[in-house]
Amino acid sequence: MPLSLASAKPLSQVSQPLSKKRTAIVHYWLVGMRGGEKVVEALCRLLPDADIFTLFYEPEAVSPAIRARSVHASFLNPLRKHYRSLLPLMPLALETFDLRTYDLVISSESGPAKGVIVPSSARHICYCHTPMRYLWDLYPAYLHEFTPSSLERALMAPVAAYLRLWDFASSARVDSFIANSHNVKQRIWRAYRRESQVIHPPVAVDRFFWKPDRDYLLIVSELVAYKRLDYAVRLCAQQGIRLKIAGDGPEFRRLKGLAGRSVEFCGRLTDDELCHLYSRCMALLVPGEEDFGMTMVEALASGKPVIALGRGGALEIVEPGCGFLYEQPSPDSLHSALRRLYRAEFSPSDLQAAVQKFSELEFQRHMQTFIESHARV
Repeated sequence: MPLSLASAKPLSQVSQPLSKKRTAIVHYWLVGMRGGEKVVEALCRLLPDADIFTLFYEPEAVSPAIRARSVHASFLNPLRKHYRSLLPLMPLALETFDLRTYDLVISSESGPAKGVIVPSSARHICYCHTPMRYLWDLYPAYLHEFTPSSLERALMAPVAAYLRLWDFASSARVDSFIANSHNVKQRIWRAYRRESQVIHPPVAVDRFFWKPDRDYLLIVSELVAYKRLDYAVRLCAQQGIRLKIAGDGPEFRRLKGLAGRSVEFCGRLTDDELCHLYSRCMALLVPGEEDFGMTMVEALASGKPVIALGRGGALEIVEPGCGFLYEQPSPDSLHSALRRLYRAEFSPSDLQAAVQKFSELEFQRHMQTFIESHARV
């Protein structure tokens, strides 16, 4: 993959072996174990001596594999309970990290992680889950729909304009981009005018298992506005369809107000609890556009079909025979897909076979090849 003229570094020097490079992993924040953190966990296994830098760090909220590392949190960390409201300060915090002694920096990005300043002798690779959605793709929705307060909307516009300029400028600090999906590859080009290579994120597909259905649908999601859970909750409440929701977030109260007796909120679950919930569901519902959608891979690895909005990562995961895609984020469109689900039959073994290409082994193989070919300084 060619590098841009602005970011390319001379390759004439003989590169030291990857195992001897001093490596830093930069992740936006470590306050839970979602898809981005599972990528960091896999990078820790690939790069066993790497240090970690992050804006916010909650040790008890992450896996032992991450806690075992030398983790450096920013000066904002004492305010981590309010991390969602500290976005304007994050560029400053990232630029204070001292990365002078590192040969290779890998940033894990869907917040502003790629904005770190690395020495000219180092190589910076960005694994991008998505350009910051609240500044780019979803900015109009956040400004006009997801933010009810008129005061917050008035403040959002100038702050977002400043951050958008910084985000675009900081993309030039990256030598090579990796996109987690073809969907995100297109977003990277639109936002930054940078090419990227697609390497799908790792999913522990072998730890999931199938059991007979217990007549409920499942949503596994952070409870935030852009996930569009509201119309799915409303439909299931109105139709008396059993729905279990695993996850938590700022939308909990609003969604709880839309739910009836048939909708159950399970909160945050352990990995084992989540595996059991997947194993017994009829299907996974994905009512919003996903950057990639690791939960869809997890459901298929459990031998369960996926009913998803036909946009974004779902187009890359839900192949024919793996479930149903529907066109509009609306109750009627979702209800039509559910009627098709009730008439269909699926082979659990076929569904499980369809997602072996998203295993951590495949991720490790592609990442190692990419790093070795792009990490020369």
